[in-house]
Amino acid sequence: MPEDRTEQPHIVTCTAPVNIAVIKYWGKRNEDIILPINSSLSVTLHQDQLKTTTTVATSRSFQEDRIWLNGKEEDITHPRLQSCLREIRRLARKRRNDGDSGVDSASLSHKVHICSVNNFPTAAGLASSAAGFACLVYSLARVFGVEGELSGIARQGSGSACRSMYGGFVQWIMGNKEDGKDSLAQQVEPETHWPELRILVLVASAERKPVGSTSGMQTSVKTSCLLKHRAESVVPGRMVEMTEAIRKKDFAAFAELTMKDSNQFHATCLDTYPPIFYLNHVSQQIISLVHRYNKHYGETRVAYTFDAGPNAVIFTLQQHVPEFVHMVQYFFPPETNGADFIKGLPVNCASLSEELKQGIGLEPMPKGINYIISTKAGPGPRVVEDPTQHLLLSDGFPKKTM
Repeated sequence: MPEDRTEQPHIVTCTAPVNIAVIKYWGKRNEDIILPINSSLSVTLHQDQLKTTTTVATSRSFQEDRIWLNGKEEDITHPRLQSCLREIRRLARKRRNDGDSGVDSASLSHKVHICSVNNFPTAAGLASSAAGFACLVYSLARVFGVEGELSGIARQGSGSACRSMYGGFVQWIMGNKEDGKDSLAQQVEPETHWPELRILVLVASAERKPVGSTSGMQTSVKTSCLLKHRAESVVPGRMVEMTEAIRKKDFAAFAELTMKDSNQFHATCLDTYPPIFYLNHVSQQIISLVHRYNKHYGETRVAYTFDAGPNAVIFTLQQHVPEFVHMVQYFFPPETNGADFIKGLPVNCASLSEELKQGIGLEPMPKGINYIISTKAGPGPRVVEDPTQHLLLSDGFPKKTM
């Protein structure tokens, strides 16, 4: 039966950020509602460089819930999507039943059309599911008039999505309750707290990862003794130390903890049986480069972290960005020219001394890195006020350019 397109849908568009964990989340104690075996802490990246944009439309004329991701219609019956939809609708009904006049009773029974795009490679270890589910939950909440704590709902879509509900520096407290009511995200410091901090995403591969995070975690929880030790004996202390380092803006402490935690996360992947390899030879070369660079200067100027993929995320301070970026360009000579190689925040020119090149002493690896995204800490999700930015047309269907 054709859909009646006469009624104008109610349309909302929002954007949400990517976050990069510096104390990693790996392993669930409850798969259904996504409860982690340890707390984690992340930095929210700026949406000017990396974001998900989601448009949600509701209308009496829609026959069913539908979703389009990056231009392609996907299965909306996916359990995690359904969890988020169900929870937002439940909260909207609760608000209506509590007598809240801000909830439109009629719209609660309306079906939704959802359209979402990322401006970065999906599923390449760049936390695309975190930004995606955070944006979905934030947009649905706006459409259905739901306010208040939303990170617990985003968590049920993708664990790390709860951290993308806030800007700046964010912790996900693992909680202890069986129902997950205390497993929520909290902002540690806002994005304005440490303005000198800079983040460089070194994209070594934009391909889909061979082992997805969900299946990887399940295997690690079942088989890795190191993971259990990490969750119980290592992470609690690191969460305290990392929070302290961020509050004091102590880059050396922040950087060392970030690198050690990334290395331990990948060690648990190797300790998984069969082992999981997310890092490749380019990733290993970047690790060597960072340690040699820091050793050359006799101080920790740069830190790396890797999620479940080969792309490095580099943390440094603003004054070190030009030299480090040009060093990456020297040791990973790109196919493209400089303008295409460096995206995002502008990077000033810098010259590399022969002493530094020799001090690093690595063989250049041509085309090892596709490009660099230069960014900084940024805010949490936001509403897009400009109606021309909607991804759905006034009939509630995707724009043809999708």
